[in-house]
Amino acid sequence: MKLLFALPGFHRYDRGAEVALLSVADALAREGESVTVMGSGEERPEAAYRFRSLPSIRRERFEHFPTFPPLRSETAWEDASFVPGLLAAYRPGDYDAVITCSFPFTHWALRRPSRAKPLQIFVTQNGDWPAYASNSEYRAFGCDGLVCTNPDYLERNRARWTCALIPNGVDLARFHPGAAERARFGLPEDRPVILMVSAFIDTKRVLDGIRAVARLDDAYLVVAGDGPLRDEGEALARELLPDRFKRLSLAAADMPALYRSADAFLHMSLLESFGNVFIEAWASGLPVVGHDSERLRWILGEETQCLCDTEDPAALDDRLRAALARGRTQSGRVPGVERYSWPAIAGQYRDFIADLLARRASFQSKSHEI
Repeated sequence: MKLLFALPGFHRYDRGAEVALLSVADALAREGESVTVMGSGEERPEAAYRFRSLPSIRRERFEHFPTFPPLRSETAWEDASFVPGLLAAYRPGDYDAVITCSFPFTHWALRRPSRAKPLQIFVTQNGDWPAYASNSEYRAFGCDGLVCTNPDYLERNRARWTCALIPNGVDLARFHPGAAERARFGLPEDRPVILMVSAFIDTKRVLDGIRAVARLDDAYLVVAGDGPLRDEGEALARELLPDRFKRLSLAAADMPALYRSADAFLHMSLLESFGNVFIEAWASGLPVVGHDSERLRWILGEETQCLCDTEDPAALDDRLRAALARGRTQSGRVPGVERYSWPAIAGQYRDFIADLLARRASFQSKSHEI
């Protein structure tokens, strides 16, 4: 199959959506599919797919821009700046299917009118509202296949779109229990370390995480992430967590060692489309403290003993203390996480797209017979 993955942040950011779709693209390319990736970063020699770098303006430049439909956030502004280069580079006839999770501008560019019509695959990495909302720019959404990253999205959209339930995955060769490297990251050796891997935006509730760790007498909080609330978060940490806080911005290659250098993992978002960080932490042997939901229980399976109502300070404090008391697994393979290996997840993408292509070919054949 000839496949195109397009997203402004590819090779520029190593965050949830970028990591997930690039991991799928790389695994499919290694299995023999013809895969092209278009993004705004620099080429990575180790990648198995072909990469084409297209210009866009970094989302950080738009943090103080006005927001309104369809430019609802700094990432939407970035998406709009990516489209001119994408339209110039994209030839629909070169591909059997195109895959993105970016709406609206990249999505619209990939669906531009053309005699050649590659399958349009939309992945709900950043939410499924484009697929079911009927207001404003969402009325212009369309796809041939919808990849639902959790059962809630599948149930909500299966009547309208052709859907597949496919979770995200984890690179088990990189994320696994092992020796801590605290000195490498400037973390204390004599304190329990709680790790958050999260963007500094409202929905991630990093500031609430800072307040929660401040209620623990001796715990140290490290946050790997960036975003518009970084200054507010660092100011709050200086007030509540003096000498007990560090914010890091790391390359993807450094993240496995950072996970292994913590004692527990905390994520405060009330609801994630999936949340790669949960299985990265789990695969690294960390107890996961997160907001109790059916979706997160589906992801973690039996590893749910540290979930709670994170809006209840007493419950959250109790689960954080329990997680620190439990500590991380320091060697071996974490049971149950194997089902999330990227080759297994990429195989589900391949099967879904191949089935859609077969259905299209069958329909076209029957149409010609008529």
